[in-house]
Amino acid sequence: MTKIGAFIPARYAATRFPAKLMQALGDKTVIRHTYDNTVATGLFDEVYVVTDSEIIFNEITSHGGKAIMSKKEHESGSDRIAEAIEHLAIDIVVNVQGDEPFVKKEPLEKLIAVFKDDIVQVASLMQVLTHSDLIADPNYVKVAVDKNMNALFFSRSVIPYPRNTELVIPYYEHIGVYAFKKQALLDFTNWSMSPLEAAEKIECLRYLENGVSIKMVVTSYMGVEIDTPEDLIKAAKLL
Repeated sequence: MTKIGAFIPARYAATRFPAKLMQALGDKTVIRHTYDNTVATGLFDEVYVVTDSEIIFNEITSHGGKAIMSKKEHESGSDRIAEAIEHLAIDIVVNVQGDEPFVKKEPLEKLIAVFKDDIVQVASLMQVLTHSDLIADPNYVKVAVDKNMNALFFSRSVIPYPRNTELVIPYYEHIGVYAFKKQALLDFTNWSMSPLEAAEKIECLRYLENGVSIKMVVTSYMGVEIDTPEDLIKAAKLL
């Protein structure tokens, strides 16, 4: 039987909004909302927060949750999770971002479902972008896909570029929620950072540059991602 685990990488020190995961959102911290809502989906055999912070570790475990302390410094959430899963009996690993407190069941269920096809090694979520200012914003990572919904490229630039203005074509924002077969994630951490990844600062380009396809799954609005104090205010209103 396939064993599926959700892992939530959680750094305490965030560049734009330090300690954002420990901010109060209603009656819980951001990280506890993320953890509890991930558990509540009922999709996972195991759910863990993986962190470099004793504060976050204690926040989860003191409320009955499961957490793993990272042993090393890590460049990315994927590296942090890879260290945590190396000796765990797990088949499919889902990376849920710690700053996504409004985790819902349906997008994660659709993401996991694509692994019924044995060819799929890595999958991720995307949503349609319609506002031109967001399409042009480099903070919104765009993804172009082929006819089989495999990623062709990820970029902070506008892709595809609308050279033909008469053609109506969808723009997709990449949402940083991934699912991997365990070995694919372990392989990722053994490859050095790739040139396109370094240029764009988008870690999933490392898979494409090493010849591993990423199956993309369209989802609807995912809620507010907490990157700034203003996002926290938006999230409080949504709550």
